Amino acid sequence: MAQTRSSTTVRKPDARLTRGARRTSSPYLVYALQRVAQAVAVVLLAYCFTFLVISVLPGDPVTNTLRNPENNFTEEEIARIVAYYGLDQPVHVQLWESLSRFLTGDLGVSLRSNLPVSRLIGEIIGSTLVLAVSALVVAVVLAFGIAYGTRNLPAPLARPLRAFPSLFLSVPNFVIGLLLINIFAFQLGLFQVIDSEGPAATFFAAVALGIPVSAQIAEVLIANLDHEARQEYAGFATSRGLSRSRLFWRHLLKPSSLPVVTVVALTVGELLGGALITETIFGRTGVGSLVQRSVTTQDLPVLQAVVVLAAITFVVVNLVVDLVYPLLDPRVDLRGATKRVRPVTEGASA
Repeated sequence: MAQTRSSTTVRKPDARLTRGARRTSSPYLVYALQRVAQAVAVVLLAYCFTFLVISVLPGDPVTNTLRNPENNFTEEEIARIVAYYGLDQPVHVQLWESLSRFLTGDLGVSLRSNLPVSRLIGEIIGSTLVLAVSALVVAVVLAFGIAYGTRNLPAPLARPLRAFPSLFLSVPNFVIGLLLINIFAFQLGLFQVIDSEGPAATFFAAVALGIPVSAQIAEVLIANLDHEARQEYAGFATSRGLSRSRLFWRHLLKPSSLPVVTVVALTVGELLGGALITETIFGRTGVGSLVQRSVTTQDLPVLQAVVVLAAITFVVVNLVVDLVYPLLDPRVDLRGATKRVRPVTEGASA
């Protein structure tokens, strides 16, 4: 009997430990589902808001655009497009039909070219993505280079580097782009303006777009490096004779880079907005040129689709960061989930 009781007492803590281990994995799943639901809600609200803003504009911009003699639409084509968008229906019916089409991947039809909006965007989205990704790479490399210099160069050189982020923020990207075109295209002849899609032109366009973005990343990284350098472990590593470079790479960089992940996600909006201006300056064919033509011709379905796709891109990038950040930093408390699990573990260990 004594042996039976003893074995029973041993099994109960093991079972509670197993339940505790199962519960420790559930908080991240709940956290991830909540973030995904929030992302979907934000995208839908962005679509509805954009639609309502267009709907409350004075007059009927869609019909006015269709009846513009320059667009050469016949009455039959106008009637078909009006029926497609439900312009003869109340606003809430138009919103429901438009949202239903959006959920099935139908972005509408251009009022200018009478082509599907998804086709127009699909033909030029690649150029904008190449520019945005290249600019992000330039921004991250430049920011980390500045941060490295502030920690490893002599003081007379490191102090001016700390002023670079403020300088980059104060200069708009279109001014940087015009300077790069004047110096490297017209004076040095390193690329041709007429070949705006070439590798060299893409690189300098990415530099013009990436320099202002790098300022925010560099400021956050430098501030966190200064904070980590004041910690006890950094002083202990320095006292053991560790060089500045090894201290930077082995001890300071990793904990200082975690907040940078969030900043990089927040700069996506600036990259998308700056890409529109940069494409215009460098003469690239991308979303910027499409938006410019759509504003000029009042092609509202195209404008609405571009705004919604920009919102989707921003939300998806921030969603990825939200999901990855707790995996990179175990100190993140997922809405108090750790506190709810801790009593079970303590009880089991008791």
